[in-house]
Amino acid sequence: MDAQGRGRAENIDPADQWVLNPSTGEYELRLSPSAPQSSVPRPRRANPSQGPQGGTRTAPGPRRPAPDGPAPDALPGQRRRRGAPEEPPPGRRRGRTKPKKGKAKKVLLWTGGSMAFILVAVSAAGYLYIKHLNDNITSVSDDGAGTGGFQKDKAINILLIGTDKRTGKGNTGYGDTGSVGHADTNILLHVSKDRSNATALSIPRDLIVDVPDCPTQQADGSTKIIPATPDVRFNTSLGQDGRTPSCTMRTVTELTGITPDDFMVADFNAVKTLTSAVGGVEVCLGKDINDRDSHLKLTKGTHNIEGEQALAFVRTRHSVGFGGDLSRIGLQQQFLSALMRKLKSNSTLTNPTKMLDVAEAATKALTVDSKINSIGKLKDLGLELGKLNPKNLTFTTVPVLDNPADGVVKKTVIVNPNTAPQVFEAIRGDVSFTEVKQKQQQKKTAADKLLKGSRSAASDIRVDIYNGGAPGGSAQEAVTWLQNNKGVPKSSQLGNADTPVSKTTLEYAPDQADQARKLADLMGLPASAMKPGQSEKNSQGLPAIVLTLGKDFKGAGVPLTAPTKAPDVDKSTADKVQCAK
Repeated sequence: MDAQGRGRAENIDPADQWVLNPSTGEYELRLSPSAPQSSVPRPRRANPSQGPQGGTRTAPGPRRPAPDGPAPDALPGQRRRRGAPEEPPPGRRRGRTKPKKGKAKKVLLWTGGSMAFILVAVSAAGYLYIKHLNDNITSVSDDGAGTGGFQKDKAINILLIGTDKRTGKGNTGYGDTGSVGHADTNILLHVSKDRSNATALSIPRDLIVDVPDCPTQQADGSTKIIPATPDVRFNTSLGQDGRTPSCTMRTVTELTGITPDDFMVADFNAVKTLTSAVGGVEVCLGKDINDRDSHLKLTKGTHNIEGEQALAFVRTRHSVGFGGDLSRIGLQQQFLSALMRKLKSNSTLTNPTKMLDVAEAATKALTVDSKINSIGKLKDLGLELGKLNPKNLTFTTVPVLDNPADGVVKKTVIVNPNTAPQVFEAIRGDVSFTEVKQKQQQKKTAADKLLKGSRSAASDIRVDIYNGGAPGGSAQEAVTWLQNNKGVPKSSQLGNADTPVSKTTLEYAPDQADQARKLADLMGLPASAMKPGQSEKNSQGLPAIVLTLGKDFKGAGVPLTAPTKAPDVDKSTADKVQCAK
């Protein structure tokens, strides 16, 4: 029975019996193993004209050569390719007849063509799907407000903005129809350089800030500068007066001293579609909630929420905590922790359908800056963020105080001048807010400790001070402070430096290293400010250390050393489930 006959008898597609041999690069007929073959080759018939049963058959006409050359059984003995299984000589294949050439050719064309079609179809589908996802992405310019985009070998700062714009299916019922939206929910996500930890800093929408001048690219390609607005709510940094996300970026930089690399803007639909894509997220309530404003109605305990219910959860504020925006921030941090846990769980990562749904939902719901406006760039960012362990992602909020200007009814807040700068400085210094230790931070700490080993007396230090970009009068301020507060009488200020510098530097000759370490310790300068080199002659003709105050100089007595420990503030980590009350 030939291949076709065997295939029909055993309900096997004949095309499946022709298999590509990777060693030869050619297709071979492989019969089903269910029909055992004799391992002994059939003897060659002495008389070619005699049939299998001894009968006589008509001699065939002249053999027609195959398209690529002579028929296989007309070739001399072929060498077996190295690594290929040993085969019987052509024409003596283990007790089976060779298929007719016409049928064999059709099978090869059929199988090879199908395989090629499948490969092309898969490749085309992959390309078309990536193109489809790219087409989903909406992006706008950062107008030069960012760093130029995140980098894999540096710490990452991403500004996440949740807008209360009511566009999208089912969102007009939430009120404020036609609103251009505000920067309603704002989180500055800092990911450490070594990817060992991250800090998500929530910025209250009702925080009073100065919104700076904002150059904004217009539809025609021109740039319009939206003028600064002092003493306004943070949420007005987006949407109002034509402000784009780049204005919110500039406001964050003005507030914290941290320049975001990129931004992502999410609308109401992002919450609904992302939670549905992952099959819901699990949240916990410490009490029954029936909020008529957000329409959240849940009993005390744990619930799996998605879609409209998830949106109601993150919008709830009157029924939790003190009933204000700060209480809602805590609820949103709880929700984001639950979402991260779900995204990192095996039920999501090992489910291709969910992953595709997440990609579809995210690319449709997010607006990003033009530096990360492709699937490839978002994938690279996702891989960096994916290195995080939820237990090392800390959520905290900018420390604030009630705004005294509000009078009796408190509607807005102001930055807490005592603790907020410490939080900002810790994030700028890439300090972990969790227990995880950073290799880079350990190195910096060890280097800074060397500064405290000086045996020089303050009265022995001779230093010339120049202003290299610090605020006007800083050099004289530093001299006065060193002489009156630190006992460094041999200090003098010599005006502006020849060239502005971004970082404060302390240059000294080799024999002045001990004095330089003492001065750096007195002024709170980091080890990175130390610059071995040459001294200069002061007004008395004596060698003096050269201190150049850079743009980072914050004032006499204000340390420039990066903190080694995060301040003690209210915080939570993404791995722990908290119940809202």
